[in-house]
Amino acid sequence: MLNLQYQYKLLEAGCDEVGRGCIAGPVVAAAVILPSDYRNKFIIDSKKLSQKRRIEVGQEIIVNATSWSISEVSNKKIDEINILNASILAMHRSLDKLKVRPEFILVDGNKFKPYRNIIHECIIKGDNKFQNIAAASILAKNYRDELMRKLSLKHDNYSWESNFGYPTKKHRDSIKKYGVTRYHRKSFKLL
Repeated sequence: MLNLQYQYKLLEAGCDEVGRGCIAGPVVAAAVILPSDYRNKFIIDSKKLSQKRRIEVGQEIIVNATSWSISEVSNKKIDEINILNASILAMHRSLDKLKVRPEFILVDGNKFKPYRNIIHECIIKGDNKFQNIAAASILAKNYRDELMRKLSLKHDNYSWESNFGYPTKKHRDSIKKYGVTRYHRKSFKLL
């Protein structure tokens, strides 16, 4: 089982994002504060869970978390400020929406900008090490996958219900054939 969090003296929020490598759709981030006595062996990196299990675990996180939130940054904003800055902005927005203010922020990855003078720590592959980051990755992935499924109903030529905006061969072939949509990231290499 993953460690619950990085330290135990301060109220800690885990943050993660999904969709950085996509060529369509927003980047989505979540922030999660788990109770200090909470343990769930199924809270692991969202990429290691089946869709069914991830949705089930996501519901458990929502019910049991001290506080949680999800935010997105649009593909247009990504094109304006770049994907790294958009990912950090999405995490900041998620932290803004928490009903409980954290005293410490644990971030998946190696880059983050200070948030409201709250101490933070970046952990590479943190979603494989800490439950609060893994919980954030699960909520963010569930939200983004559902969003891309809904967008695929309007833009059914791009298979977003299965590739979720990632640059698969089929997705790129669809761009060649049908062109780009308003949800594609124009600053990314689309072909």
